[in-house]
Amino acid sequence: MQSKSNYTGLAGYRHDSLPATGVLLVNLGTPEAPTARAVRPYLAEFLGDPRVIEIPRWIWKLILHGVILRIRPRRSAEAYARIWTDKGSPLRVFSEAVASGMQSELSQRRSGPIRVALAMRYGRPSVLQSVAQLQREGVRRLLVLPMYPQYSATSTGAVLDAVADAIKELRWPPELRIINDYHDDTGYLDALAASVRSHWNKHGRGDRLLLSFHGIPERYVRNGDPYFCQCQATARLLRERLELGPEDVTVSFQSRVGRERWLHPYTDETVRELGRSGIGVLDVISPGFAVDCLETLEEVAMQNRDFFLEAGGRELRYIPALNDDAQHVQALTDLVLRHTQGWPECAPDYDGEAAARRLTAAHERAGKLGAHD
Repeated sequence: MQSKSNYTGLAGYRHDSLPATGVLLVNLGTPEAPTARAVRPYLAEFLGDPRVIEIPRWIWKLILHGVILRIRPRRSAEAYARIWTDKGSPLRVFSEAVASGMQSELSQRRSGPIRVALAMRYGRPSVLQSVAQLQREGVRRLLVLPMYPQYSATSTGAVLDAVADAIKELRWPPELRIINDYHDDTGYLDALAASVRSHWNKHGRGDRLLLSFHGIPERYVRNGDPYFCQCQATARLLRERLELGPEDVTVSFQSRVGRERWLHPYTDETVRELGRSGIGVLDVISPGFAVDCLETLEEVAMQNRDFFLEAGGRELRYIPALNDDAQHVQALTDLVLRHTQGWPECAPDYDGEAAARRLTAAHERAGKLGAHD
């Protein structure tokens, strides 16, 4: 009796199949709908990841399932409903647009077979599903690009876990490369600076520019997470491009959860302080988010706007994430091409006809040796 295989693969390998390179973009994820019923499984997967919450599992499971998942889904659903669009979740809509734009850009700049796919770390399409799809499309070399400019174990690290889990399921895994971060990438920084300048050209320059990054517990940084330093580096490099002094730019951290001390200063406290200090017009950008999502559209542009106005500020103006802006897509495509150097399909001089002839000859040799397609 034949035992069931523990690994997935493609039966009937063909020796004349042209290999392709795959680019897997991975973002955080989103519930399927702005309802408590849809939000609950999404939050369970997200907050159940030990990369995100680093406390003993048995304690956290009691808190998560006994308290948080009984209360937070309804509140989160109400927040999602405030930003939901006719096309769905902004995070998914913009992420799909970036993937589509990158596919178009790569097709124009390279003649080799390159496939771009999108996955969500939590929710659908999962990393496992997207990797399996790329394998079915003939991908033999895979570059993973987490859509987080600054590395953190809570974000990029969690993506790497999911990729590892997906790869170990495969009978014949692809050659693998991963981009850990791009916090100081020239193209990314130029796109950020252009976005701020475009906002100022249309609306005038505010009294202060606030850079609000997603927060993580300070304990994670003490244990070796480079996130805080990379956020500060991004802030400094962006400030230099905008020719601003340290007094013109403030850095803060948003989205803290629980009672543990997170990275300081907190965004909600910062906007209140700026409002009380006489700052009338506050421009806010979130450089840690590749595309707009709940944390930018609802938390920053709505909640923190209210905090600022209540504290005496006159106007909080949120500068959108880079989303599918052409300069952003080009910067990420440049990043991909740098990290895929040496892979035949990504070479400027790729010759598809020559590659096909080589594979046809290999197919004929394999046939003579008794191989079957």
